[in-house]
Amino acid sequence: MPELPEVQTVANHIKPYVIGKYVLSINPIWDKVLDNFHHQDIKGRNKILDVTRRAKFIIINFEKFLIAVHLRMTGKLYVLEGTDIPKHTSAIMELESGEKLIFEDTRKFGRIYKYDDLMLINEKHGPEPLEDDFTSEWLLTNFKSRKRNIKALLLDQSFLSGLGNIYVDESLWASNIHPNSISCYIPKKKIIILHKNIREILSESIEQLGTTFISFTFLNGQSGNYSNELKIFGKQGAPCIKCSNTIEKIKVAGRGTHVCSKCQKIHK
Repeated sequence: MPELPEVQTVANHIKPYVIGKYVLSINPIWDKVLDNFHHQDIKGRNKILDVTRRAKFIIINFEKFLIAVHLRMTGKLYVLEGTDIPKHTSAIMELESGEKLIFEDTRKFGRIYKYDDLMLINEKHGPEPLEDDFTSEWLLTNFKSRKRNIKALLLDQSFLSGLGNIYVDESLWASNIHPNSISCYIPKKKIIILHKNIREILSESIEQLGTTFISFTFLNGQSGNYSNELKIFGKQGAPCIKCSNTIEKIKVAGRGTHVCSKCQKIHK
């Protein structure tokens, strides 16, 4: 599933192509793609003011409402080059310019939502890890006030937005924290290091256009390059580049998790 860097990359890519243009309609090819509204709820010419990201949603801002696109497992959002509609298209936004904004989704898990503003999304999601309000002090306070498995906590979108399996594994390894650690027992020094690593890893991945595995591609087929920079995710059976210990894949919080048992200390 695309995480913060991949979703940000898609938002960054489509923004210059659609900002200032008018959407005439949103046509569902697959009925369930429009989650909380009907295509007839959007009428007339609606100008796109901006394209941003909140958590794992691509936010298309109009004057009186917004459209939130969640890519889920295999979703792609792009301006169509050419006239042939892709086989797995779930929805089409018709632009007055004649262009089409395509939402393509092979597995059909992706959804499109319509909201008046960001309030409902904000209520269900924690701070953005690359924004100013995500500080090491915030992370320290919120770790110490909870007694939760660290990986489960970082994956919890109501706690912190945008992180998924890849970037949690990478951030914990970079910080020498075992994913089975308990949040309130992790030392202050390591929490400060974790905060720094989360921000640096996400920022670097955005610069590399994210991580691409298997069927998730974007930018009209161009893949992200950060997969070449991964240090532990997907490296089970390989030697850890820090200590040469064999990287294991275990189950944590119901997710396949990559860990170096020598470098990453359990805090319980």
